Amino acid sequence: MQVITNSEKETFDLGRKLAARLKKGDIVALEGELGAGKTIFVKGVAAGLGFDRDKVVSSSFVLIREYKAKLPLHHFDLYRLKNKCEFADLGYEEYFFGDGVCLVEWADKAREFIPPRAIRISFKVAGKDKRKIEYSGL
Repeated sequence: MQVITNSEKETFDLGRKLAARLKKGDIVALEGELGAGKTIFVKGVAAGLGFDRDKVVSSSFVLIREYKAKLPLHHFDLYRLKNKCEFADLGYEEYFFGDGVCLVEWADKAREFIPPRAIRISFKVAGKDKRKIEYSGL
């Protein structure tokens, strides 16, 4: 399925809508170039789960952040992931098979660790504020 958003607000709102469908154990794998809207989308999911969107940051130097929301929210940002062993060393299984929701930005850097059951979302810049968002697994 494909969606076009024309603003950050629309991308944020799309994340909020997805939050209403998420349940314990869901993994959302996000892929796309820098600035494509992944973190804005994560902020929308967090807001939809009752967490303050302003406290959600692109982790940059931190590979995982945990947020207390209606469901525990585990936000992976793999932008600075050095190698696949570093991801394995995070103890990702505890998160992936735990009682929360996992959002994985830059999931393509750890593709072989992402379970087939994951919701996969790809972000592409299609203009200044326009984003082409394709997803599967819903």
